Amino acid sequence: LEEAAFQLQQIFRIDISIALNILGIESMRAGHDRIAYTCFKLAADRGYSKAQFNVGLCYEHGRGTEKDLEKAAFYYYHAASSCHPMAQYRYARYLLCHRPENEWDGHEKAVTFLEQAAVAGITEAQAYLGVLYVSGLQPKERRGLKYLLLAAKNGDAQSRYHVGVCYEQGLGVQQNLAEAMRHYRQSAAAGNRNARERLRV
Repeated sequence: LEEAAFQLQQIFRIDISIALNILGIESMRAGHDRIAYTCFKLAADRGYSKAQFNVGLCYEHGRGTEKDLEKAAFYYYHAASSCHPMAQYRYARYLLCHRPENEWDGHEKAVTFLEQAAVAGITEAQAYLGVLYVSGLQPKERRGLKYLLLAAKNGDAQSRYHVGVCYEQGLGVQQNLAEAMRHYRQSAAAGNRNARERLRV
């Protein structure tokens, strides 16, 4: 009986969190940012990862509350720890952009979260990771090219441009100017200025 009561409590808690998060989304769409933030926060504090991510967005962009990147990172981290792919990407970016470069532990954690988000299909994470691996302090060019190709296949024109650069310079792949041109053309057709410039050259 105790177990059944506990299960009912869990279901009720989850249902309330989902309802609060949906109410938050609807409030945000209606332009009621403060109400949306309050709903997201109530659901986030109950451990609902989608709401934690939304609270992170509110803090990052100053919607319904003051702008605070540290608080945004706090909520992104909790959502990321519950395997929310976009939160993994945003928390990783926070670690890479707003933490001291010599903090190796933070860098490793960021890369781990980026890889999880990339595997889950987050194009932004694939692109970010690709560039990080190709041009980082300790380049892993083949791995970087793999992620850039994934992002390019998902329609990211900037990643398609970077794939062209890899083929042009032989980064992680045999140098192949014809293949580089093909990627530059596709990227340029999608509106990428760098690719257009590279084609002129």
